Amino acid sequence: MKQTYLGPTDIKVGCIAYGNWRFAGSTLEEADEKIRTALDYGMNLIDTADIYGFGEPAGFGGAEERLGEVLSMDKGLREKIVLATKGGIIPPRPYDSSYDYLIEALDNSLSRLRTNYVDLYQIHRPDLIVPFEEQARALNDIIKSGKARHVGVSNFTVSQTRALQAHLDAPLVSLQPEFSALEQSPMTDGILDYAGETRAAVLAWSPLAGGRLATGLASEGDDADRFGRVIDTIDKLASDHGASRSQIALAFTLRSQANVIPIIGTQNIDRIIESAASADIELTARDYYDLVEAYRGVGMP
Repeated sequence: MKQTYLGPTDIKVGCIAYGNWRFAGSTLEEADEKIRTALDYGMNLIDTADIYGFGEPAGFGGAEERLGEVLSMDKGLREKIVLATKGGIIPPRPYDSSYDYLIEALDNSLSRLRTNYVDLYQIHRPDLIVPFEEQARALNDIIKSGKARHVGVSNFTVSQTRALQAHLDAPLVSLQPEFSALEQSPMTDGILDYAGETRAAVLAWSPLAGGRLATGLASEGDDADRFGRVIDTIDKLASDHGASRSQIALAFTLRSQANVIPIIGTQNIDRIIESAASADIELTARDYYDLVEAYRGVGMP
């Protein structure tokens, strides 16, 4: 798989990442196979969060716990992985980015993951109560402690990101927005522009729109006309390139001018392998703009 950098760092990662959102329900054997398959196909950036597993039998921290068990079975596996986790969501508050909480949350994540550091630690959602200066103090101390090599943010606006960055001693190396052919707001809300300005990596969550771009089945909240236009365009491009819907949808995110790394979350081994092939699909500029226009419902000016 093609490689890129984790933002302005010297850490090389595959251009597609593997996410653990639905990982907590895996058996240990299944979890091990998924991680090893992702690594075999170049997806060395593994993205998780302490909240993953909440609402499921595994509970809060369940995905981290399972990944930690996988890592503990093979002591050499940790060094093959660029490990990213997130903290700051704590139902029912619902968010807590206070100094004390972030410090404790990372310590708890490290315990579950059975490692003494992560390569990337991100605040999962913006806390509208805690001052940015306090949040930054926590991230600064986390880096100084060696418990995280780098820090980033998830679901922050550009203005929130700038406000936090103003108090940090190190750059925010990642932004994690929702971004797909069916959710193109990062193109217009400044996220991709800010990433281009700062060289931050854009870790795109839900690049397949929760699987809807693979199945072609809309959800109740989808704009039916927009969904139909996007799926029709993806189907045409899939035929043109001899690819699947999923591969075209992932290739779309990879074609962006910013350093976008889509995070896949499939729990199916065959689909992990299929997703990896997306890195080799070269959409033309016309292909890309066809999907932009399908989303917008009008031609480019």
